[in-house]
Order: sequence, then structure tokens, then C-alpha cells
Amino acid sequence: MSLLINYNDPKFIEITKIIFESHFLKDPKLHSELDDRRKKLMYDDVVYNLSFLFTAVYFRDQKIFTDYAVWIFKLLCNIMKDFDRTRIMQMMVDHYAIMSDSISNQLIGLLSDQEIHLSTEYLESAINATKNAVLYVPESTDFDKGSYAQLRDNYLESLLLNNTRDAYAIINEAYKSGVPIIDIYEEVLTYVMHEIGELWHKNIISVDKEHFATSVTQTVMGQFYDDIFSQPRKQKTLVACAIGSELHEIGIRMLSDMFEFHGWDSYYLGAALPTESILKSIDEHKPNLIALSVTMPPYLKVCETIVMEIRNKYPEVKIAVGGQAFLRTDSLWEKMNIDFYSPSAIELVKWTEKNI
Repeated sequence: MSLLINYNDPKFIEITKIIFESHFLKDPKLHSELDDRRKKLMYDDVVYNLSFLFTAVYFRDQKIFTDYAVWIFKLLCNIMKDFDRTRIMQMMVDHYAIMSDSISNQLIGLLSDQEIHLSTEYLESAINATKNAVLYVPESTDFDKGSYAQLRDNYLESLLLNNTRDAYAIINEAYKSGVPIIDIYEEVLTYVMHEIGELWHKNIISVDKEHFATSVTQTVMGQFYDDIFSQPRKQKTLVACAIGSELHEIGIRMLSDMFEFHGWDSYYLGAALPTESILKSIDEHKPNLIALSVTMPPYLKVCETIVMEIRNKYPEVKIAVGGQAFLRTDSLWEKMNIDFYSPSAIELVKWTEKNI
């Protein structure tokens, strides 16, 4: 077994089961505290936790797993309201300790000594981060700040009320009143979609509401296409796609629209494309820039492979990356032979004006 995880690998399945069963041996109260549904979710979480850990170890980037540990702790606190925060903290601390022992004892010879050492080191860091997260400090947010705060709030409310017509009308009226398309994308839609994600994380809305909001926002974006595609052309081309089996692709769609608005010809390829298809598109469209978006950290390894393939075959093309996965790393993009990273579409546009 390698750190490039195959979830069907017998050894991966075996260690997942060992960690899962060991937790009940260490903490027998879990048998009565968790119903069958939660036990199934707990098993799934073991799989996710291992995938995030091995991704962090593969890239030698502790921040990937430490940030994830805090994120998953907060998520569990939000969805398991019948459990005390301290109890959830102890469950996760025990879980990481069991993971550490299991990896040290079960994966000798399958992982290198350094990989095992880093795994235990990162798990210890996750334990400390989880303990600190118990002392909850409300996160600051810019959602209600700035000149577009009311517009964001109105649009968010329409989404939460399942009111597609109002959502469309609110953005349409803003545009007609003089709010630039760039500001609508960057200062309103982006902020609202991030807030939607936060509301899901806090268990205030369900995943179907999140998907509804995404669908409506994509429809709302469509009203600008006549203006976006009528801008003077710069004879420059962008190829963009989301890496992995991502449902979170609205950010890279917005980026493609922003490049079209600035005179580029953009080709958005969607998500979950095999590397060969991406390379074929590059060969066909001869882009000046390739933009890759990664939301979930386990797909960072897929991104790295695609970048290396592009560099080998098209060394002259510029490559930019974005997405939440890179935000939760220690400047990982700098180690991946990438030309530019930014969480902002407009910042990437500005970079291209000087570099392409």
C-alpha cells in the first residue's frame, strides 16, 4: 500500500476496520451512545480521516491535517447536539491516538519509517488542535461588512426561502442600478456561496439546500452572459476545470466567466475529467493559461499528477490553481511547479495582465 490511496486495497480496509473496532474497545460507552446510523457514519469518518492524514503526509504538509481536525471537530459539535463538546473532543482525541497506534503497529513495511513518523507527529498535532478547539471562539466574518452587505443579505435570504424568482430579481436589480458584474461575482455571489457553506457546516441548513443555492446561483449568473461574451477579444485562451469528483465547481465557473468578461476565450471542462482528456483539450485549444480548482485536500495528489503531465507535454503554458484545498495548506502550490495561486478570480486576471 502507498500513500496514494486505493480505498479498495485490502490493507486499507483492514486498518480502517482495526481503528473503528478499537475505538469501541477503548470507549465501550460508544456502543450505547451511537445508534446504527451514527456507527456507519463513524466508519465513513475513519476512511475520510485516513485519506486526509495520508494526503498531509504525502505532501509533508501538517497544516492540511491540523486544519481538517479542527474543521471536523466543529462539524461534529454542530451535528451532534446531544453530545457535550468536551465529550466529542475526547472521542476525537481517542480516535487520533488509536489511529497513531494502529498505523505504527499495522503499517510497518507498507509505509516508510519517515511516513509512519510523520503520521504520528501529525496526529499528535491534531490532538492538540482539537483540545484547543474546545475553547470555542466565534469566527470573525466579513459577510455583514462593506457596501454590499445588504445586497448579500437579501440574496442569501431569498436562497434560504427557496425563492428562485426573488434571487434572480435581486441580482438583476442590482446590476441595473449600476453594480458592476465583477462586484456582483466577487463581492456578492462569492460571499453568499461561502456563507451557504458555513451554514451547512454549522448544521443550520441541509446539503440539499446547499445544492439548491448553487443551482440557483448558476442560473443567476446566466443573465450576464450576453454582456460577458460581448466584450472585445484579447486573442487569449483559458482552459479551466475542477479536479477530482467535485460537486463544488461554482468557483471555477465564476473564474471562467471573469476571464470571458476580460476578453479571453474560456473553455470550462467541468469536473472529474481523466488526465488524458485535459491534455487533449490543451492540445486542441492551445491555451495561454490553465486554471485548476481543488476543493477537497485528498484530490491535491490528483492535481499534482495533472500538473506534472501538463509540464512534461506543454512546458510553455502557464498554470494557476485555486480552491479551498490550497487554502488549507502551507503554501503547497509553491512546491508543485505552478505559476500562480490566488483564492480570488480577479487577482488571477490581474496577474495575467502582467505575466501573459
